[in-house]
Amino acid sequence: MNFQPTGYFGGKTPSFSCRTHRAFSYCLYVPQSTPVRSILVVVHDTMRNNQALRDLFAEFAERSGTLVLAPLFPGSLADPADLDHYKYLRAGDLRYDEVLLAMVDEVAERYALDGSRFALFGFSGGAHFAHRFLYVWPERVSVAIVAAPGSVTLPEPQHGWWAGLADFEARFGRPVDWAALRRLPILLVAGALDTDTRGTVQSPDHPYWVEGADAAGSNRVERMRSLRESLGRAGVAADYEEIPGAGHEVGPAVEAAIRFLEGRAPHPA
Repeated sequence: MNFQPTGYFGGKTPSFSCRTHRAFSYCLYVPQSTPVRSILVVVHDTMRNNQALRDLFAEFAERSGTLVLAPLFPGSLADPADLDHYKYLRAGDLRYDEVLLAMVDEVAERYALDGSRFALFGFSGGAHFAHRFLYVWPERVSVAIVAAPGSVTLPEPQHGWWAGLADFEARFGRPVDWAALRRLPILLVAGALDTDTRGTVQSPDHPYWVEGADAAGSNRVERMRSLRESLGRAGVAADYEEIPGAGHEVGPAVEAAIRFLEGRAPHPA
C-alpha cells in the first residue's frame, strides 16, 4: 500500500491502538513541511498526559524531520490501584519495554521509516522507564534524554533490580551490552530546585521499596548526580544539566532535550 501521511495520519494524530498489544495506544506528530527522517519516542509521567508531551516537541519535529511517538501506558492494568508498573519495565509476564518496541516497529512500517534505532526522552515517571530501557536495549536507541526520575537504577552489582543490576540478566534474559551503551549520547537533566521528595520512593513502607532504593540519595537532584557518577564508573559518559530556577517541570526539561538533540548527532552503530 502506498501510504500517505495526510489528514488524521499527519501532524498531530489521534491515538492509535497498538496492533500487537491492544491494551496500549500511542499518538504521533508527523512532520508535514519536511521529509521524515527519524523517530523520537517521548514517554509520559505518572499523570499520562502523552498528547501534551508530544505537542511540546511539535516545532522541533517540523524543523528536524522527526516523527514523535508518544506511547500511553495506562494505569490499573495488573493492579487496580497501580500507576507505576511501566516505570520498572515489567509486571509479571507483561514487558513494557517490548510493548514500546512493538509500537516503534509498527509506526516504522506504516511510515516507511528505519525503526532499528530511535531517540528516547522520558520525564519523571517516563524517565524511570527511559533509563532502565537503556540497560535492556541500548542497541535500539540513538540518543537518550533522561529527565528527573524519582528513583534511579545504578549500574552497580551491590543491589538487585530495580536499585541495581545484580540480577539483571536473570530478569531480562540478556546481559547489559556495555559497548552499545557506552556509544550512546545521553543527557541526564533535572531542575536545580527539584528537591521535593513527594512522589518518590523514600522508605520501606512504599510498595516499590527494595534494598538499596535510597543508595542514590534522597531527592531527584541527588539521585541524578549519583546516576551520572555511577554511569561514569562503568565507562558511560553521560552529559548532565541542572536547570537554574526550575523545579519538577516538564517544559524546561523539554527545552534542554531539544537543545541536546539539535546540538549532537547520534553516534553511528
